[in-house]
Amino acid sequence: MIRITFDCERMKYANTGLYYYCLNLGKALQQNSTQEQLSVFGPRHIRSAFGPSVPVIPQNSLQKFFMPSLSQFQIWHSTYQSSQYLPRRNSRIKVVLTIHDLNFLHEDKTEQKKKRCLEDVQRNIDRSDAIVCISEFTKNDVLTHCDTGNKPVHMIYNGTNGLETPLLKEKSYRPTIPFLFNIGAIARKKNQHQILPLLQSNPALELVLAGRHEDKDYAHFLKQQASVLKVEDRMHLVDEISEQEKSWYYHNCQAVVMPSLAEGFGLPVTEAMSIGKPVFLSKHTALPEIGKDLAFYFYGFDNMQEDFMAGMRHYKKAGSQMKEAMKAHSATFNWEDSAKKYIEVYRSLA
Repeated sequence: MIRITFDCERMKYANTGLYYYCLNLGKALQQNSTQEQLSVFGPRHIRSAFGPSVPVIPQNSLQKFFMPSLSQFQIWHSTYQSSQYLPRRNSRIKVVLTIHDLNFLHEDKTEQKKKRCLEDVQRNIDRSDAIVCISEFTKNDVLTHCDTGNKPVHMIYNGTNGLETPLLKEKSYRPTIPFLFNIGAIARKKNQHQILPLLQSNPALELVLAGRHEDKDYAHFLKQQASVLKVEDRMHLVDEISEQEKSWYYHNCQAVVMPSLAEGFGLPVTEAMSIGKPVFLSKHTALPEIGKDLAFYFYGFDNMQEDFMAGMRHYKKAGSQMKEAMKAHSATFNWEDSAKKYIEVYRSLA
């Protein structure tokens, strides 16, 4: 029996991509393990998420310096590339490190900050025995900018998160006219301000921006830009939302618009496609790899209206044939396949 600690420390932030990455991959690992016994490391509240059959190692901040005894485990799976929770002193336990992205290299950061972020990732790579990247783009970034030595570097795509029953709460924002949807942290790398001119050109549309305000200054900038363009009454920052609210916005929007500058994968792409919704993306980082020819792309941020109108015309003309192709593409990203590939990595180290 291979005993594995699955690090879910990032589940302390609810309604985030990393929360659902840990939750969905963890559940799939539970269901597909035959020679493995899984324990999860994280905040106490995750016990209810995984059920009583999965042992939980409670996480606390002191463990950044003194990890609990892990003598009974063979593998530690670190699910976040910059995690501060690794068994650094126990060299016997093998470490699998998942790297979601090196987005800081593609953001408007100082060279000093990029260097510091890269050093954090490199420190974890140095302690790892196997590395998993969630896209070919991320893998190429890692091989280009990090020293992986002779350690195996795998690529395992994320699964698509299943959408729950669509439901808006009484206090949820309910659009009054057709709307565009964007979900993700409110941050400069997400480039959400570039969507605002679409509202200027399309007065019959509004925009719902959902996500944690990771960058408060950028959220303020968004409001200022909306005011300058006189579209502030049609831009709605709804902050973090539940899975049922997210599902409602996906099901009822005209399109998902994602002009992001830095993505290691881009879960909203496959989530929207799972119900056949049109997706408009930038050509940056991993987005074209995930969207392929079933997404529409902005070829520059100066001609977004032209690209948007052409894409919507194509989508409407293609009809059900394109919707079914999008759903089939989304289904190729599934957590069961991901879990089985991770299990192969575990077994290669045991």
